[in-house]
Amino acid sequence: MQHLLRRKITSTFLVFLALPFVGLAQLRSELNLPDHDNKLYHFGINLGVNKSHFSFTHNPVFLNQDSVMAIESINSTGINLAWMVNLNLNNHFDIRTYPLNLTFSEKAFQYTLTHPDIPGGEEKLTIKKVSSITLSLPIQLKFSSDRIDNFKVYTIGGVKFDYDLAANAGKANGEQLIKLNKFDYGIEGGIGFHFYYPFFVLTPEIKVSWGLSNLHSRNPDLKFSSNIDKINSRMITFSLMVE
Repeated sequence: MQHLLRRKITSTFLVFLALPFVGLAQLRSELNLPDHDNKLYHFGINLGVNKSHFSFTHNPVFLNQDSVMAIESINSTGINLAWMVNLNLNNHFDIRTYPLNLTFSEKAFQYTLTHPDIPGGEEKLTIKKVSSITLSLPIQLKFSSDRIDNFKVYTIGGVKFDYDLAANAGKANGEQLIKLNKFDYGIEGGIGFHFYYPFFVLTPEIKVSWGLSNLHSRNPDLKFSSNIDKINSRMITFSLMVE
């Protein structure tokens, strides 16, 4: 079900991606939505794709064992759905948040095993996947340039608080899983561009997020978990927003 949802959202995202190029002639004509940036509040719908992975450190146990030769974090692609609320402070500064912000992602670790348990489903290269459905609440400060005709550029920076609906740290039957905690917090920054059309504003944006909390609920009895100490989330997101 999640795979089908990703395909539908990706198709919609590609359609929106083409809009800035289809409507370039309109952007060079008269001034569109001249009062848009003077409103105290405005709202937007955000669709995005993300590239995520885990940043991790090895536990000292890793140097004193011979069952795992190497551990790597594998990049994966996911999707984002969000509803944005923007508060206008003045001509150049805004505060933004996303009361509804869902991120679907699947990160993975690849282990190089010395003696894989073939009957148990292990291979020389064994991959352990971790799926996430995250509710995120970011609070961002946005700094915008002056508007040039129907175009404006901006930068953002802020903090975020995450709750992973699919985190498995509390599951009793996850002996072969890398268990992660539900809560995370971090910082993020990015850059975006406003394209003003007659009836809406289209905004492509790229953003980088760094998780600061240790997500790992370490199991010293499991070789896939005992060799890892801290796990932090990392994500790059490219999104399109309609305001």
